Amino acid sequence: MVVLAASVTSKSGKALVSRQFVDMSRIRIEGLLAAFPKLIGSGKQHTYVETENVRYVYQPMEGIYLLLVTNKQSNILEDLDTLRLLSKVVPEFSASLDEEGICKHAFELIFAFDEVISLGHKENVTVAQVRQYCEMESHEERLHKLVLQSKINETKDVMKRKANEIDKSKIERGKLEKGGYSSLQSMSSMGSMGSIGRMDNSFSNDMGISSGNTFGGSSGFGLTSDVDSFSTKSKGRPAASVAAPAKGMGMKLGKSQRTNQFLESLKAEGEMIVEDVGPSTNPTRPAAQPLTDPITFTAEEKLNVTLKRDGGLSNFDVQGTLSLQILNQDDGFIHVQIESANNPEIKFKTHPNINKELFSNENILGSKDPNRPFPAGQSGDGLGLLKWRMQSKDESAVPLTINCWPSVSGNETYVSIEYEASSMFDLQNVVISVPLPALREAPNVRQVDGEWRFDSRNAMLEWTILLIDNSNRSGSMEFVVPPADTSVFFPISVRFSATSTFSSMKVASIVPLKGGAPPKYSQRTQLVTESYQVV
Repeated sequence: MVVLAASVTSKSGKALVSRQFVDMSRIRIEGLLAAFPKLIGSGKQHTYVETENVRYVYQPMEGIYLLLVTNKQSNILEDLDTLRLLSKVVPEFSASLDEEGICKHAFELIFAFDEVISLGHKENVTVAQVRQYCEMESHEERLHKLVLQSKINETKDVMKRKANEIDKSKIERGKLEKGGYSSLQSMSSMGSMGSIGRMDNSFSNDMGISSGNTFGGSSGFGLTSDVDSFSTKSKGRPAASVAAPAKGMGMKLGKSQRTNQFLESLKAEGEMIVEDVGPSTNPTRPAAQPLTDPITFTAEEKLNVTLKRDGGLSNFDVQGTLSLQILNQDDGFIHVQIESANNPEIKFKTHPNINKELFSNENILGSKDPNRPFPAGQSGDGLGLLKWRMQSKDESAVPLTINCWPSVSGNETYVSIEYEASSMFDLQNVVISVPLPALREAPNVRQVDGEWRFDSRNAMLEWTILLIDNSNRSGSMEFVVPPADTSVFFPISVRFSATSTFSSMKVASIVPLKGGAPPKYSQRTQLVTESYQVV
């Protein structure tokens, strides 16, 4: 007393979709469906027709037939009820009730038939429940896809750094072969270079740099990994030291090419590469890219914000740095005209060897001694010319606010989180990390604007929004976990980046002190989060 098959056929008897609920060969079901149109007499109002072995319970729907194939002992009243439910389900999944529309949504209809009929018997469900069950996603599948995509993205980053390292080696070796650095190398053995070295050391010592003879050093502008990725993607303009490579660089280049091919094959297989991709003086920092412009300025602001979970601002601190990198020492005889927002809350501080009076009166950065150029060949992000700091207690200055509302109801804890971004910045790669209680399975995420990932090792739920602009200044996420103390979900950590800054610092122009055309320059701007929390 069961339903043998639920089928959709054309008026001519062609089987479009058929779902069998008992063991049945393909030849038999095709024979049964092919015989069905011949059994229907014209002008009859019956909704069923019988043969010696089976009963057809059917309903015409525009250009198709919806029918159930049952045995003769089946309860026809239950079969008619099942047929009525299926007649409501089919239009839900197929907008057009014709052969083309049914074939286009064949798999969706089969899944819907499985929700209505189980082992030949009707389930106690409604059309809305069938729609809901078919749309539900597997958390395991979603987690697997997120992990796989994360591996692919990490492998892409490794490939980019490797390609940048190879490009750097080619450029530096080409310049060395052409004698591009011969003048600098010869100057290093001359007495005139001694004054530059002494100026180099004086700038480094004044800025608190631990490295020996670098001008400004990397600590004068401690970029995070986010800034490295930004410099990699910024208009194809890499950033690196211009020191000439050792003679063994050619062999390293060959090894890099072989490793590059190997990583390409791993990338195609979706594997994640975790090994170090190349030699570096600082193993925690990815390989830098070579500069392409004679002069490069980098303006970066680091944001430290602490928000209270019940509203209000506990700490707001912005620290910015303007750095300079020069390829050719002859281009170091310059004055730099800068522009910034007229904000009285921003306090500026120049490098000790910068002419403070010139900066205060005309917003020009220049050396105290005009006969001493800015040194070239700086490692990292170059010489820090200018620093600034901004502190505020005005909550409207915060670029992104987070509201978290955990509530316990019965045996579940419902957590609603929403973000609201101000219109001052377009935020990139936003990641909101919410602590969770110890869980065996991923939380049940009911609704999310963006993507999410469950970090089971660190008991963390990461909510990711690739870009926040005028189209999505606000968003929300809701998830459910077993009962837990509401304080478990704090502190919430946030990280993001932006291509605009609070100071709007930029270089307006540069003026050569020895006359002639000013050298070409480029500038980069980046806002990153150093510590951004809701406590």
